[in-house]
Amino acid sequence: MSEALRWESQPPRLTLHGELDRETLVPFWEARKKLMSGITCLDVSGLERVDSSGLALLVHLREEASQQGVSLTVAGITDRLNTLIALYNLQDIIPAA
Repeated sequence: MSEALRWESQPPRLTLHGELDRETLVPFWEARKKLMSGITCLDVSGLERVDSSGLALLVHLREEASQQGVSLTVAGITDRLNTLIALYNLQDIIPAA
């Protein structure tokens, strides 16, 4: 069973903690528009695990921000997450900050 996904908002930074996977991301997905308002940095250093669904969410958040004229930085990318990003060839979409 996955550990719950938690977040802490201190605009312009939103920090994620726990696990970002298909079992934990639904509450965040449902609240994302409100949570991402005023956010320019998404700190993922507190994530213990990210699966492909979680990675897709990160890509989507960057795209939504871009469509609103916001440059969203993803900070605190771990080696494991960086490996997942490389496996999906997403380095240009989610560059290591």
